[in-house]
Amino acid sequence: MTADRLMVLDLLASVAAAAAWLGAGATAAARRPRAAAALFVAAVLASLTRIWSVVALAGAGWWFVQEKVTLALPLLLITSVAATALAGPRLVAAVRTRATAPTAAPVVVVPLLAAGYAAVAGPVHALLLGYPATWSTGLVITAVVAFAVLVTWRVIAAAPVPGLRVAVAAVTATALVGVGLAVVPPTETTTTGDAAPAGSTALMAQHRTAQDTGHGVGHDTGQGRPVDGFRGPDTPAPGGAIRRFELTARTATITLASGKRVEAWTFDGQVPGPAITAAQGDLIEVRLRNADVSYGVTLHWHGYDVPAGEDGVPGLTQDAVMPGQEFTYRFRADQAGTYWYHTHEVSDEGVRKGLYGTLVVAPRSAAAPEDVDLALPVHTFTGTVVFGDQDRPIVRQASPGTSVRLRLINTDNTPHRFTLSGVPYRLVAVDGDDLHEPGELARVGLRLPAGGRYDLAFTMPATGAVVLRADDRVVGVRLTPVDGAAGDGEDTSGWPELDLLGYGTPAPTAFTAAGPFDRRFTLVLDRGVSLAGGRPMYAHTVNGHAFPDIPTQLVADGDLIKLTVVNRGLETHPWHLHGHRVLVLSRDGRAPTGTPLWLDTFDVRPGEVWEVAFRAANPGLWMNHCHNLSHADMGMMLHLAYEGVTTPFHGAHSG
Repeated sequence: MTADRLMVLDLLASVAAAAAWLGAGATAAARRPRAAAALFVAAVLASLTRIWSVVALAGAGWWFVQEKVTLALPLLLITSVAATALAGPRLVAAVRTRATAPTAAPVVVVPLLAAGYAAVAGPVHALLLGYPATWSTGLVITAVVAFAVLVTWRVIAAAPVPGLRVAVAAVTATALVGVGLAVVPPTETTTTGDAAPAGSTALMAQHRTAQDTGHGVGHDTGQGRPVDGFRGPDTPAPGGAIRRFELTARTATITLASGKRVEAWTFDGQVPGPAITAAQGDLIEVRLRNADVSYGVTLHWHGYDVPAGEDGVPGLTQDAVMPGQEFTYRFRADQAGTYWYHTHEVSDEGVRKGLYGTLVVAPRSAAAPEDVDLALPVHTFTGTVVFGDQDRPIVRQASPGTSVRLRLINTDNTPHRFTLSGVPYRLVAVDGDDLHEPGELARVGLRLPAGGRYDLAFTMPATGAVVLRADDRVVGVRLTPVDGAAGDGEDTSGWPELDLLGYGTPAPTAFTAAGPFDRRFTLVLDRGVSLAGGRPMYAHTVNGHAFPDIPTQLVADGDLIKLTVVNRGLETHPWHLHGHRVLVLSRDGRAPTGTPLWLDTFDVRPGEVWEVAFRAANPGLWMNHCHNLSHADMGMMLHLAYEGVTTPFHGAHSG
């Protein structure tokens, strides 16, 4: 059983155990021995199921069971064993004799309800507090359970309870200690070696994987090099040209092909913004102006490894461009492939409303370009899926034998599933990087993460329509031979999903999973109550913290970095590191068997564990975040900083 299913099963078992224990206590107090006995048996079975699910889930990693093993299960085991020993025999006797009065005695009711209170702690911690369990949360939850037991005992007991005041005082002191620990800043450790934990230490060793942490991004104090000193060159490579563009951010009402009107934030009054194109080696220069977007704007070159000062992160690499202001970006187009740009200021709202566009760099090679080359940013406006600027199918005619490239760009917060019917094709590039010997595909679905890009290539057939769909229902592109019959192709909803880890053929890479790695980081993604900038919020968290309180990852120029990303939650997190491509080492312990996968955005689905690596070869200060931008806005982002680099900018440091 997969980790995500085990997580759901464990949650269901914990809820069932809590309901059954509480129900047994309530029916016992109501003097209904048969119902109480039946619920008691159900509670024991649900508790045993919970124990099994935790043991099974532990095989996926310590991250998935940490709070269960250290807090939830001990509470449940102690109270359920006590309830079984004290209440179990009396319930059986009451059922046999049909006596009702004994079941309402405190020795029966209190242990049953105590087990229920302890069982509730499991789903409460998992859903409300998340990873990890700490001394603070452990003491507070234990105190709350104990206090509930004491109150129940006092209510059920007919006479005063000896020592109750002392017990309440002790429980209150425990809770106060837990609360006090919660407001003490965590002590972070820094490990820079490549000492991997021994495999025999299993769960705890995974939890202690070497973790580099800094103490936040440094501000410019005259020491080190400021991030805005890392700017692009002012000349192209030999043989290249200077490509100049001007973009003006402004609010506008746009009209889709269907006539639907959308209040948008735009570049040059259009969505998507103007296409930026270049050939490899060209110098790209973009002057950004802001007419009236009150929050401010920037340009982030998604997936493009620009110098840090060109990365467009407000408060970190530059100030946001406010109305009436401008900023010029300049970088050399060294990477060929399909990319895109978008604002990084209030990016969740800004991108959603239309502040994005395409960036395509053609290779400087002798190979002839495709006859038909379509860049297709896919976006959702108020429930309507749009390809480019069209919410109706893009219809093109192409002669048989025509070479076609479709560049799919997911500009939304969530993944899209794409299918191409009517022709065999190849997935030739992912996130701008060419795949090694990609095989022919047909009748498969392609899951594209938020922010990711796929390039599909094929030769136009002699007959029939070629149809590109999004999510099996939205026809985005329809290509037909000249004088050929149109159509929407076949139903694609039953097609299996392509697993990229087995696609293409292997090829040498600059480094492998063997390392040796200079630094290792583990990011455990979850939901929970956290302090974010001093205010509590129900956040999307990384290692139990929310931005800006997530420790900065500190690296040195030239380091080889291993990054482990764990998804403990029930939502998908498309992970995106600025300024670097990462090589996929494994997913859930399985190494790729096909082409090397160099990605800038990868979907970490519920229960998944990804291991990726990258060479720290682009000095600066960088965002490392979930590209579901609403998740980033709710805390799931942090910084990666090179030693000696500072920032003169102040503000959210996020966008």
